[in-house]
Amino acid sequence: MGNQLELLEAEALKLTAGERAAFAQLLLASLDEDAELEEAWATETERRISDIESGVAPVIPIDDALAQVRASLK
Repeated sequence: MGNQLELLEAEALKLTAGERAAFAQLLLASLDEDAELEEAWATETERRISDIESGVAPVIPIDDALAQVRASLK
């Protein structure tokens, strides 16, 4: 097994930095049982960022948000 790993490592290091990064992501994704869930969260995160940047979603300063939460807990 060690020999195969060394051969694979040597071949992988011949790839460009971008190819190695893509390969690393592919390998990490193969270890993740919840890859589908992670992908869904990534999509949702991108959507929320887009909504904020485009002004669709309101942004509340943290001090105001905390004040609202504290008031609702009283």
